[in-house]
Amino acid sequence: MKIVGNFMNNSPRNARIDYSTGIKHISDTAYEISSFFKEQKVSKNDSSKINTVVKIQDQDSSIKVLICDLEGNVLYHSSNAAEKKIDVYSILKSVMDRDDKVHYENGKGVIVYENKEYDSLYPISFTDGYGYVVVKGIPYGTVVYDKYDNSLLAVLFAFAAFIISFYFITSRKMQYIESVSSGLYEISKGNLDYRIKKVGNDEIASLADNINHMAEKLKNKIDKERQIEKTKNDLITNVSHDLRTPLTSIKGYLGLIKDKKYKDDTQLEEFVNIAYNKSERLQSLINDLFEYTKVQSKGVTLNKKVIDINELLQQLTDELVPICEENQITIEKNFQNEKINVNIDADKMVRVFENLLINAIRYSIKPGVVKLSLSSEKDYVFIKVENKCNDVSKEDVERIFERFYRAEKSRSRETGGSGLGLAIAKSIVELHEGTINAVYNKPDIIFTVKLNKK
Repeated sequence: MKIVGNFMNNSPRNARIDYSTGIKHISDTAYEISSFFKEQKVSKNDSSKINTVVKIQDQDSSIKVLICDLEGNVLYHSSNAAEKKIDVYSILKSVMDRDDKVHYENGKGVIVYENKEYDSLYPISFTDGYGYVVVKGIPYGTVVYDKYDNSLLAVLFAFAAFIISFYFITSRKMQYIESVSSGLYEISKGNLDYRIKKVGNDEIASLADNINHMAEKLKNKIDKERQIEKTKNDLITNVSHDLRTPLTSIKGYLGLIKDKKYKDDTQLEEFVNIAYNKSERLQSLINDLFEYTKVQSKGVTLNKKVIDINELLQQLTDELVPICEENQITIEKNFQNEKINVNIDADKMVRVFENLLINAIRYSIKPGVVKLSLSSEKDYVFIKVENKCNDVSKEDVERIFERFYRAEKSRSRETGGSGLGLAIAKSIVELHEGTINAVYNKPDIIFTVKLNKK
């Protein structure tokens, strides 16, 4: 608005000549002379005083001063005036006619656009009569420029500029809001992989970012629920199969015994032993399943005590000597001489190390060696179980701690373990706020358990 107003004020305007100042000069001169006669009380015959006043105006050649009586006879005049008699009534009439042409500006009456002789007449009084003071002259003019009231035009231009600017500024925001709305609708239809493009750093961009974050959280939650559902279904499938296999065998052999379909006591004893072994396997599977369910649901309460981990591992290896001899395996121990204390639940951690060692014995290349090492570093203890084995794929190593996963596909469920041992071991270690991992460096596979010291 200010810019438009300044532009309009500086634009070409209507020029005219204003004679107001010149006319005022003539009128003021006549008034000053009339005031002299009013104050001094001079006689019409007192030429010295009157000529003194009149002659002062000789300095201004643009005006003529005349002192006359009521009949218009000129009694005194300035040096540039030659009139002997004037028509007083004509002058009075011109003055009255001129009043009709007065143009008022700022409360003052001025005559404009007129370049001719101007007469100003004031009545005066002598001590011995009455008369008039008449001042004649052509008023000088000045060039003036008429100013226009541009406030309304400036307001209109400012309003138009505001509307245009507002449109261009908000149009992009409105398009972005529509984009956010479309993205939200797409997500609401179930496409949780859709992401709204973030533009800028304002509140709308923050809203888009929050919507994307919400979609990501929702997707992760749904994926997790699907994974839980899949895990539950897989668990039911695997458990059903693993329980049905030994149970079918037990039922079959007991049926043969019940129907006395055996040749002799030797075969009867064989059937009983098979049924008993299958029942033991069934019991072991149920125990493993029960243990896995407890540790996964965090339903296990740890009974931690500070123990010597060296002594615990030594005692465990001594107990495994018969199994090692049966499988032609030797356990090679590499322990630090110093005593290493850890704060653990001994019964639970024995289950971990026993599982790792039995797996190493079972799947080692025979005859062979299982290496068991113990070391400490700062606040941590490291227990490693290493053995040579047949080729293991990268997928097998990555999935080796999953429940019911068996790296050796050739091994049947009859001869292999329950598939829960390493999963249980991982859960127990994590309950102790430790870590367990497996690394395959052909032909060695190394299991490492990391535990906090006391």
